[in-house]
Amino acid sequence: MGKIKTHKASAKRFSVTGTGKVKMNHCLHRHNLGKKTSKRKRYLRTSALVDGAMAANIRRLIQK
Repeated sequence: MGKIKTHKASAKRFSVTGTGKVKMNHCLHRHNLGKKTSKRKRYLRTSALVDGAMAANIRRLIQK
């Protein structure tokens, strides 16, 4: 039976924590930062967890 290849684009963007949750970084923190407030930029620096069914799909894509 064939194996599922790792989806490399997803593997660069997401990671799995030790408890199996999927971690991601926020978007919109690359350019046009002068018009964003300091509070918003500080929030965008932190990572976030992916919810529910989307996390299951991503976990399948990035399995090793």
